Amino acid sequence: MQTEDLRIFSWVARLGSFSRTADQLQLPRATISNAVQRLEEQLGARLLQRTTRRVQITREGSDLLERCDRLLDELDEISALFRQGDQLTGRIRADMPLGLAAQVSAHLAGFLAAHPRLQVDLFSTDRRVDLLGEGFDLVVRVGAVVDQSLVARPLPALELLNVASPAYLARYGRPAALDDLAQHWLVNYQPNPASQPSGFEYFDTGSNQTRYLAMGHKVSVNNSLAYSAACRGGLGIAQLPQSAAQADIQAGTLVELLPDYRPAPMPSHILFPHRRNIPKRVRVFADWLAEMVQTMR
Repeated sequence: MQTEDLRIFSWVARLGSFSRTADQLQLPRATISNAVQRLEEQLGARLLQRTTRRVQITREGSDLLERCDRLLDELDEISALFRQGDQLTGRIRADMPLGLAAQVSAHLAGFLAAHPRLQVDLFSTDRRVDLLGEGFDLVVRVGAVVDQSLVARPLPALELLNVASPAYLARYGRPAALDDLAQHWLVNYQPNPASQPSGFEYFDTGSNQTRYLAMGHKVSVNNSLAYSAACRGGLGIAQLPQSAAQADIQAGTLVELLPDYRPAPMPSHILFPHRRNIPKRVRVFADWLAEMVQTMR
């Protein structure tokens, strides 16, 4: 079983296309097809289902993909040990919330200029992703870590503010106390279909606990960009990270409400799959990402 065949298979499985893999690796399409065919013959299993429209990975292919990616990472690490001054190479697959992904994208050129042989596949979603199943090297998530099998690297907690637009306040008035919220609407943030409708959360300094008030809503959204946009559009009160809301507050497009009832800071983490050895390229990217996030706070 040739290492290059495994590497080609990994690319085809990720891209879902023999042609796109050939273009990416700058190899003839026949070379790509022959590499996958050799693997299937050696393993005695169908790894990819080919149709005229797409390539779909089989269950056996998924099992091989998970193992061969770990193997290729380890081989790259071993090779790097014997190459003095060699640059980092390979691909990094990362997923993070939409707002953060936009900020990272604006600074990514500097990172890639320092590491020109790296490729970064940056995905952005607010839902929880399956790191192993979807092949991510790392993800950034806000909130408590719910999967204890993952390796978590803490990032600075997000300070949250209660905000609304001037248009919303002109229509519904400005709440001065928690009891006033019964007459108000909250933008409902629901990144996962099964999650409960959001409510107004605030940190009670007396009990040192987070309290929750159920509130009605007129609109539900499933991502952070739509959440802040709905708030600016006058559709309700939102609880936004201070780093994301500050520019709007300074510009007058958002107004902070109930400063004595801010939510508790929201923890955030870089999450890695449960692996004994994290590839050096992933560690370097995580270090850069953590430093960049720190400057945003």
